[in-house]
Amino acid sequence: MDRRTFLAAGAALASGSQPQPKGPATEPPKGGPAATKFLVACMTLPYARFPLARALKGIQAAGYKYVAWGTTHVEEGGAPVPVLAADAPPDKAKELAARCKDVGLETVMMFSGVYPEAKDGLEVLTHRVKQAGAAGVPQVLTFGHTKGGDRKVWVERLKALGPVARDHNVTLVVKQHGGDTGTGEACAGITREVDHPNVKVNYDAGNVLDYLDKDPIPDIKACAAEVRSFCIKDHRNWPRDEDCGPGFGEIDHYKLLAPVAFTGLTIPVACENISVPLLPRPDKPEDVDANAKRAREYLELVLGGLQTAKLP
Repeated sequence: MDRRTFLAAGAALASGSQPQPKGPATEPPKGGPAATKFLVACMTLPYARFPLARALKGIQAAGYKYVAWGTTHVEEGGAPVPVLAADAPPDKAKELAARCKDVGLETVMMFSGVYPEAKDGLEVLTHRVKQAGAAGVPQVLTFGHTKGGDRKVWVERLKALGPVARDHNVTLVVKQHGGDTGTGEACAGITREVDHPNVKVNYDAGNVLDYLDKDPIPDIKACAAEVRSFCIKDHRNWPRDEDCGPGFGEIDHYKLLAPVAFTGLTIPVACENISVPLLPRPDKPEDVDANAKRAREYLELVLGGLQTAKLP
């Protein structure tokens, strides 16, 4: 993005109007694949303190076309209620996807809510894939325990799940969550051993910097070929150790997303954390809406720049 474009975008933000970044390049780099189709989504997770209906309304109002489900919302009565129970019949998932479409949102991802090595991990993940397939949700997200897991069990179960995911037109993605699956390189090592096109990597740079205090930029370069989606959260180690929304932390999102900017694939980029460092979490849904809009605008500008600029 050149200085003139940057200043124009800043003026649009200051005036309250929605910035209009350039769309993806229509021509790929010479000899390379086409531009990645990024689906910028917001998870319902930042709205966990509010009802799901309010979350969907806020995400749509913040300018998103895509949503990711996860994981519970405080409904009437004050108790957290799962967005979609692990044992809910697939038709319930289909109904929820239709509900999202009714407010103008397409669902691109859902949490599994279970570790692959859990006692019932294979059973739950199989059912989650069936839920996603019935609802037309393209990805189911899972991750390991922060204290680590059993790699042998992971590989065995993911190999068993690959054909199930293929049959339901779903991709099962695994993301970093500390322990021995705390890096993208480690997760990619597992998915490469599984060797199935429906079992791939989701990249969560915030978790890499948070749990392992490791720079995610060299890490994503080691696993970019396996990445099929992102959970977007930024992170700061100073002045306080905390996760935050994209653009407010220490992660360079230009460098993070550049390795997958021209893959020819469709890659969801789902905002998991949209908070602002040092400030308390919003207690009004309207403030969450504002954070969601800010995260979307930031990501769209970054992606627009990466896919239109002539970079070395």
